[in-house]
Amino acid sequence: MAIVHALIPAHNEGPTIAAVVAATRPHVDRVIVVDDGSRDNTADQVETEPGRVELLCLPDNRGKANALWTGMQHALEQGADAVITLDGDGQHDASEIPGLIAAWQAQPRRLVIGARLKGRETTPRLRLFGNRTADFWIGWASGQPLHDSQSGFRLYPAALLRRLALPHGERRSFVFESEALIEAERLGFPVTLVPVRCIYPDQHRASHFRATTDTLRIIRMVALRLLARGLHPLGLLRHLGLLRRP
Repeated sequence: MAIVHALIPAHNEGPTIAAVVAATRPHVDRVIVVDDGSRDNTADQVETEPGRVELLCLPDNRGKANALWTGMQHALEQGADAVITLDGDGQHDASEIPGLIAAWQAQPRRLVIGARLKGRETTPRLRLFGNRTADFWIGWASGQPLHDSQSGFRLYPAALLRRLALPHGERRSFVFESEALIEAERLGFPVTLVPVRCIYPDQHRASHFRATTDTLRIIRMVALRLLARGLHPLGLLRHLGLLRRP
């Protein structure tokens, strides 16, 4: 039986983290919460359970990339065969985790994205435009069709995580997940999409994403990746569906 761990990076998620952990726990072997220097009661809301629910507390807010990296390395040390990531604010429906696991078991050398395509018409227009723009550029750089490249609801195979070496400092907070898609494809782990619900909870806090700063950082990363591959014309054709992967 494959061992699957769920990883939940959390920064000031006190109002929602307990419900997210409770909803996630039945679907995985272990839940790992990484409290990224929260200044509220996030850590107090996580009821740890030996072998089933763990809490890793970082002393300072070091950004989502570092929280993900810390949790991923811990999961590998604990023997996980796959790591599912989801946000701590309740926007991902944990009941859809089995769908991601089934997709991975059918194609073990894939990075699985829970793409928020069900009810996507409820997505705010500006956010939807931003997501589609990111899909185009990241899809080009990674040479594959992409939908919802910005979803944090994913399954990473351990075989990929052992080879994934990416910068994960504070400045990479919202670059890491985009770059992971590009690097995963290069390492032979293209994306599989599993349509999931699009949820915006009533208690949904303001996004930690800084529109100008983080967008520019993602653009810079993608531009450097494309330049390094001579603008990757084959990648553009594959992203547009005009050329199939070998």
